[in-house]
Amino acid sequence: MIEIEPTQLLESTVAEHMIDADKVAHVQIGNNLEHALLVLTKTGYTAIPVLDPSYHLHGLIGTNMIMDKIFGLERIEFEKLDQLKVEEVMLTDIPRLKTTDPVLKGVHAVTNNGFVCVVNEEQVFEGIFTRRVVLKRLNEVIHAAKK
Repeated sequence: MIEIEPTQLLESTVAEHMIDADKVAHVQIGNNLEHALLVLTKTGYTAIPVLDPSYHLHGLIGTNMIMDKIFGLERIEFEKLDQLKVEEVMLTDIPRLKTTDPVLKGVHAVTNNGFVCVVNEEQVFEGIFTRRVVLKRLNEVIHAAKK
């Protein structure tokens, strides 16, 4: 286990603890809901970022959002999956972190979210900051302090 000093952790930035964009599943604006549901199902995630072709972050799409949109009064309307686009269903009012934000701001952001998208100053998607990473780092600090 790598030892991390508490002050070292507190002085770090979100960028030092995030999962890079190239390792994060996402969909693009213009994709239909069928494609988004396939990506979500194959990866096992409940929500993923929605990007444009220039990798600017526009929002999140989740399984629940898609299911809510295709549930009719009397049946599941599967035909809507290829008719509706991601941007018609996605959540746009989402928390965001900047790569330069202090890690404490990230910890606060993941208190109520499993992950938060990280962007640079131009809103280009850089990755995600996850609750799992925070807990992993906290575990390392606690174990190092016990020694």
